[in-house]
Amino acid sequence: MSQEFTGTIRTLLDEYKKAVNELIAVIKPLSSNEILIIRDDKTTDVNCRSVQTILTHVVYAGYGYTNFIEVHFGNKKERRAKQFFENANEYVEDLNGMLEYCRNFFAENPGIELEEYDPSKKILTNWGQVYDIDQLMEHAIVHVLKHRRQIQRFLSSQV
Repeated sequence: MSQEFTGTIRTLLDEYKKAVNELIAVIKPLSSNEILIIRDDKTTDVNCRSVQTILTHVVYAGYGYTNFIEVHFGNKKERRAKQFFENANEYVEDLNGMLEYCRNFFAENPGIELEEYDPSKKILTNWGQVYDIDQLMEHAIVHVLKHRRQIQRFLSSQV
């Protein structure tokens, strides 16, 4: 996309892309077997059993963060369904698609107010947290970073 962003939106999108690129660097060399193998069979969190389930969760959540903002502003888009893949290249493509979806939202809404101090005008997530757009995007960035670290720990057998 040729849209040039400025200020906080640019910073958030740049950092989101940086976090995703760091995750891509970790997963790109993985074989299908390395992606599919169950790494934590004791967890009760189905999103954290394998590299595959983590990546599916990261992409699903990433689309979800943008969707929360869209719905908050009255756009009743349906949330994208979870998609499971068996190789790194498909996840790389999906992660980049997630970023592009977010970038497109901000390109279509250039004057959007990122910070909101009135709690009644904040976004209520389905896990119960309340955020303004700036906070939700910061959460999205850290979410990718946390799961990148989790995958790295899986790969080094330090679960």
